[in-house]
Amino acid sequence: MIDAFEDPGTPDRRGGWRYLAWLVARQWPRCLAGAVLASTWMVLLAATPYLMARAVDHGLEPGDMGALAGWTGALVGVGAVNAWLGMLRHRTMTLVRMDANFRTVKVVVGHATRLGAALRGQVGTGEVVTIGVGDVQTISTSLTAVGPGIGAVVAYAAVGGLMLSVSTRLALVVLIGVPVLGVLLGPLMGRLQGRETDYRDGQAVLTARIGDLAGGLRVLNGLGGKGLVADAFRRDSERLREHGYRVGAVTSWIQALGVGLPVLFLALVTWLGARLAAEGRISAGELVSVYGYVVALGWPVAFLIEMGHQLSRGVVAARRVVAFLRLEPEPDTGTRDAPAERSVLYDPASGVRVLPGRLTALAGSRPTDAAEVVDRLGRYTPSEATWGDVPLSDIPLPQVRARILVAEAEADLFAGPLRDVVGDQDTPPPRGAGNCATSHDAPAPAGRHTGAVSDAHLTQAIHAAAAEDIIRTLPDGLDSQVAAQASDLSGGQRQRVRLTRALLAAPEVLLAVEPTSALDAHTEATVAARLRDAREGRTTVVASTSPLVLDRADTVVYLVDGKAAATGAHRELLTTEPGYRALVARDEEAVR
Repeated sequence: MIDAFEDPGTPDRRGGWRYLAWLVARQWPRCLAGAVLASTWMVLLAATPYLMARAVDHGLEPGDMGALAGWTGALVGVGAVNAWLGMLRHRTMTLVRMDANFRTVKVVVGHATRLGAALRGQVGTGEVVTIGVGDVQTISTSLTAVGPGIGAVVAYAAVGGLMLSVSTRLALVVLIGVPVLGVLLGPLMGRLQGRETDYRDGQAVLTARIGDLAGGLRVLNGLGGKGLVADAFRRDSERLREHGYRVGAVTSWIQALGVGLPVLFLALVTWLGARLAAEGRISAGELVSVYGYVVALGWPVAFLIEMGHQLSRGVVAARRVVAFLRLEPEPDTGTRDAPAERSVLYDPASGVRVLPGRLTALAGSRPTDAAEVVDRLGRYTPSEATWGDVPLSDIPLPQVRARILVAEAEADLFAGPLRDVVGDQDTPPPRGAGNCATSHDAPAPAGRHTGAVSDAHLTQAIHAAAAEDIIRTLPDGLDSQVAAQASDLSGGQRQRVRLTRALLAAPEVLLAVEPTSALDAHTEATVAARLRDAREGRTTVVASTSPLVLDRADTVVYLVDGKAAATGAHRELLTTEPGYRALVARDEEAVR
């Protein structure tokens, strides 16, 4: 099975069927073993009636107890071997499914990492979640076709061959009957794919709606919009339920016909065998074998129908995975080196100019104004922003990510010991998946500590983020386990953990979006003071409207409609800019 650190390989992205074939090719020895074991297991199931017929004809009917004992012993031996083969088959196919599951997870997660910031703009969160929760499992289950599916075909052919030794008419009925079942069920399989695709699309929409609702519930409630979103969720849920009913209707027909038609088919074979025995064309032992073959045929017929059902669902899921893998990150055409010395960051769209080595605050009349400037200065959206005299778009992205760090207020936090959550800075994750702005291929910036983080650096970062109380309240301090997204911490604690992680990275340029918005006034004042000291001599931009943070900034840029309306010190703008004063005063009242 695939190792956690093993390269999963390059998936075939040309279609759903090709992706499934790629999963098989990546573990073909195991798939081959599963097919051989399943084929042998099913053929031996069919051999049981043959041995019974021999025991009746050569032992029981003539009264030869030695022959009867011999054939009975062979029957017991075949049964024991088949039980052992059944266990091996099941174990092998479990490994096949697990490998396909983990390999698909690694491929999807790896591609999501390569997409980085472009992921959110190209696919919704609901789509990614649905792939991880549902499609991966469906794909892995569909690979049952390479074991029992192939075994069913082999056993079907073997039973047909054994039937030839009894009656040509019976053999023809067996060999023709199963393809006829496939023709009857084929249209339903195609219809299932269409219904499954519709259901899958609706599931992604609803998952995204749940994420949006959960993430913005407090804001929506404050604006009075919770009812509107709840109504939209209810409509999407009802629509998905209708799609589910349609999928269930097709599936029920497939299962009903999959059970009913084989029963009719096997009943026909049994009736023909009984007629031949009554006419004296076959012996009593051969009649027993016909009954046994009918029973043995139940397994391969059931597996063949199940294989078609699972493949129909698996190819739909594989198409969704392939569509995700076809997404491409934004092209990086940069060929010019970033400035070697500390330089000015300039955003022509807003007129914001960030001087190197200073603490600059962005205060926007609209909450999104400052965040949009940060996105442009961090090169997360196309812009004409420059660094020194070089356009950011002309600098190779790894260089930008290595020296400019964007720390979002809602950056993801992974589960694990708190020390690892804030201190694993060897290869910081891309934006939206942890540290929010560093490429895995990016070299370490000058002055940044790489590898294992020293306790001294960690202590300094924790102190600067005023996070000492978090460490003290946890049972094992920095070694305490933290849940995914730090859901077991409060909003203010999560914010300080994110700030600790950003400060520990020690980037040349730090662009922080609302790093103190969830803190109380006392803690916010402490963080504002310590942040200035911790980042002394390095370029820091903070998007905030908090007067406690703005008062500590060297320069404040007041944004109106996304444009720099005024620039200066906080106290100076309070005197000269009525709009700025109103904005900050509102924040001061909120603080009180």
